[in-house]
Amino acid sequence: MQVIHRCCAGLDIHKDTVVACVRQVDDAGKARAQVRTFGTMTGQLIELADWLAEQGVRHLAMESTGVYWKPVWHLLEGRFEPMLVNAQPIKQVPGRKTDVKDCQWIAELLQHGLLRPSFVPPEPIRELRDLTRQRAQIVAERGSVANRIQGVLEDANVKLGSVATDVLGDSGRAMLRALIEGQDDPEALAELARGRLRAKIPALRLALRGKVTEHHRFLLRVLLDHYEALEALIGRLGERIDRVLTPYAEAVARLETIPGVGRRVAEIVVAEVGADMGQFPTARHLASWAGMCPGNNESAGRRRSGKTTKGSRWLRTALIQAAHAAGRSKGTYLGSQYRRLSARRGRKRAAVAVGHTLLGIIYQVLKTGSDYRDLGPEYLERLEPERMTRQLVRRLERLGHKVILEASDEAA
Repeated sequence: MQVIHRCCAGLDIHKDTVVACVRQVDDAGKARAQVRTFGTMTGQLIELADWLAEQGVRHLAMESTGVYWKPVWHLLEGRFEPMLVNAQPIKQVPGRKTDVKDCQWIAELLQHGLLRPSFVPPEPIRELRDLTRQRAQIVAERGSVANRIQGVLEDANVKLGSVATDVLGDSGRAMLRALIEGQDDPEALAELARGRLRAKIPALRLALRGKVTEHHRFLLRVLLDHYEALEALIGRLGERIDRVLTPYAEAVARLETIPGVGRRVAEIVVAEVGADMGQFPTARHLASWAGMCPGNNESAGRRRSGKTTKGSRWLRTALIQAAHAAGRSKGTYLGSQYRRLSARRGRKRAAVAVGHTLLGIIYQVLKTGSDYRDLGPEYLERLEPERMTRQLVRRLERLGHKVILEASDEAA
């Protein structure tokens, strides 16, 4: 096999150790490997970097094992050209797996150019990604706490959730605080309703009559404090994200011109893929990386499965949410595509397909630096008029009509 790098290194990274193999090829084409084991403390990683530099290493590769690769990457990034690779396609032969063999195998694959690098964004984007992912986790935790509050109310037979759309809105929180303080008169609790909820005061009087014990009040106090603490954390993260996003404000503004893409989705998109699309040759490469395209599983001419591939679950979740939002939009291409597909394939498959389309639009908007221009809801019909005509004729015939088509003067 052709030698791409005459001197390179492979790293097998664990929590407490890094096993490094330096592989060199001399002028006669003979390969020589040296293996050493280092710790993962900062001083030990600096020793690793110094040893690699002494051996003349410029290129090195490591597996993306959990979060253990990150500190190694941060310390080696400035001095070498590191490559992060997915562990799945470079697995060793079963029965021959050791840390030494793993690092030797990685070095050998790198030397012959047989490794495919994973996308590692620049440091500002990595920091933004940490913030948006942390916020998403806290938002999910907040939803879990809200469900537990609802569970305590149900245990006390307080049916606030059956009347109020948002139990933790302004009115709901005022009623919860009153319950916690010992108020159990349903009429007094119902009078705490605000805004449009005041029209439901008669129903609230019935719903707020329950059997609330001191145990329920204690749980509600703890859970409400937890919920509000999580809200404060989400606000702090949001402020930090806004500051980090300042250099990418123009890209975020362009993304928000796309139907279904709000501020939160635009932030996640920039955090996951960055604002520079140079690392993805085409929109299809981006869709494949994100896990938003059909997978390939074919053998003997038969296609076995087309389910989507694994990718960034954070980006996929944001795109699916944006697809559902775009599907509710009126007079847009994306809304027309969503309704067209959901009628035949269901809303979940339609959301994935529209998410794929959204990702292609995002790629073009970021790559060209232009705002989104909608194709219009009739674009798909104009694209294949004969097919649409046949479909409409078949629908009318199924209803018992005899259809005779005659071209108008404008169509002729």
